[in-house]
Amino acid sequence: MIRACGVGVSYGAVRAVTDMSLRIAPGLTVLSGPSGAGKSTLLRVLSLVERPSAGEVYVRDRPTSRLSWRELRALRRKEIAVVFQNPADNLIGHLTVGENLRAAGATDLALLDRLGLGGSAAWRIGALSGGQQQRLAFGCALARGASVVVADEPTSQLDARSADLVLETLRSLPVPALVASHDPRLVELADLCVPLVAS
Repeated sequence: MIRACGVGVSYGAVRAVTDMSLRIAPGLTVLSGPSGAGKSTLLRVLSLVERPSAGEVYVRDRPTSRLSWRELRALRRKEIAVVFQNPADNLIGHLTVGENLRAAGATDLALLDRLGLGGSAAWRIGALSGGQQQRLAFGCALARGASVVVADEPTSQLDARSADLVLETLRSLPVPALVASHDPRLVELADLCVPLVAS
């Protein structure tokens, strides 16, 4: 689905990612490592939010380096559901929980029960805790029906019980999932773990 060949990312003299090659296979792929190792940077590149400084990212064997920003956005909307680390960045603040899910493409709200948010469909986003917002953001990503789900530290703002619900959902996805995380539970669940080290 997504493949990186020799990808590098530099910000001036700082190299955030160096010569990275990998293929996102079915199941759960986790980019692991300490803060500053380049996990989030590589995730942004693989989800077409940011361009690499070197190398190539392929989506369904289609090279993306020559695509315009408009074409990249269109390809991302079609193929990739992105969950950002800050839950509020994934949600429409003036809509209710149920309206957010419907806006993402959900035809029913049974997904709320799977994420431990049953009964919250009529709530405003501001009434949710940070952890609840993150679970809703994840649910919206699932509702998109994209070919791959990409998430940056999806459990970092959750308590243990809420994180477990998200972990169960990630593990049971019918599409590949790519996650950047230092959560050891996610590393244990991964079908493929890609360790990164700080430079």
